[in-house]
Amino acid sequence: MTKSSPEEPWPVRVVSAKIAEWISRLGTVWVDGEIAQLSRRPGQNTAFLTLRDPSADISMQVTIRRAAIDACEPPLREGARVVVHAKPDFYPARGTFSLRADELRQVGLGELLARLEKLKKLLAAEGLFDRARKRKLPFLPGRIGLITGRASAAEHDVQTNALRRWPSVEFTTINTPVQGGAAVPAIIEALRALDADPAVDVIIIARGGGSVEDLLPFSDEALCRAVAACRTPVVSAIGHEPDTPLLDYVADLRASTPTDAAKRVVPDLSEELRGLNIARTRLDRAIAGLLDREEHRIAALRSRPVLARPEAIIDTRAADVSQVRDRAARTLGHRLDRASSELEHTLARLRALSPAATLARGYAIVQRADGHVVRAEGEVAPGDRVRIRLDEGELKALVES
Repeated sequence: MTKSSPEEPWPVRVVSAKIAEWISRLGTVWVDGEIAQLSRRPGQNTAFLTLRDPSADISMQVTIRRAAIDACEPPLREGARVVVHAKPDFYPARGTFSLRADELRQVGLGELLARLEKLKKLLAAEGLFDRARKRKLPFLPGRIGLITGRASAAEHDVQTNALRRWPSVEFTTINTPVQGGAAVPAIIEALRALDADPAVDVIIIARGGGSVEDLLPFSDEALCRAVAACRTPVVSAIGHEPDTPLLDYVADLRASTPTDAAKRVVPDLSEELRGLNIARTRLDRAIAGLLDREEHRIAALRSRPVLARPEAIIDTRAADVSQVRDRAARTLGHRLDRASSELEHTLARLRALSPAATLARGYAIVQRADGHVVRAEGEVAPGDRVRIRLDEGELKALVES
């Protein structure tokens, strides 16, 4: 057959037949899902299932022999987790797609727990449980994002206890299913909305407890990865102690119950006021003690002689200066007296050795015109003029012989 074109389009029957032919080439496949709807029509050997993905809002029709349904033990019910062996099938008359199953197995609790343990090891190996990546909760969140069931006891416990501890705290609450196939997509959507809100400081995911099957959404891989990707700190408050969902390991803080979550996220106003009063009392005592010690220290300093009589040190130094000055005056007087005596002795010796003393005894000094002292007669000749120095005055003389 030629290719379709605007001029030669294919009839609907041809398109439907080609799709059916292509799908019929596909092989069988094992499919895991949750039964959303089970229909057994009276008098028919075929039963119809609606198989839903536990982590996404996706479903698919399955047809199976009624005998395979009736053989299930315990009896199959809506919400049960099953694995079917089926082949994709397309019904050309209605243009519908479905899975035609030839085998169905219920997933028991032991198998579910084994899958969860395997997923737990995978997430741990990827580092989603590491303490280093966990964010620290704010001391006082201004707004808390709360994801929980509508009109649930968990919502009441979180809000009541948080408001009792800190009345000004605010909530942005998003109610979602907390069990069943619709829970995971709804919780992930609410988580992303709260994480994108800049006013939300911390997010609490709360549920009041339940059976292991009821808590399966909180161990879903998609939900765990969404919590790990959040920028806002996330608190897990699933009230089920014996079995810990994987959400508790990924969350930044695990609370044992919704009430415990409120206590750990919001500080107690009365306790904080009591703590402030205790700190203020300690501070007052510390300041009073410091002032008392400083007063005693100042009093001790003031009682010392240097501060009690500041002039005493001046008087002592003045007496020292006076003594030093007297000593210096005496020393200088002694030195001057000794120098004066030495000067008189020197002067007496000079006088004794001075020619003037000789002149005073009646002697005279004869000098030639050039000042030379005449000591012998041969030093002058007749006709030379000489100077005769006396004790008092001098004479001019002419040598005759």
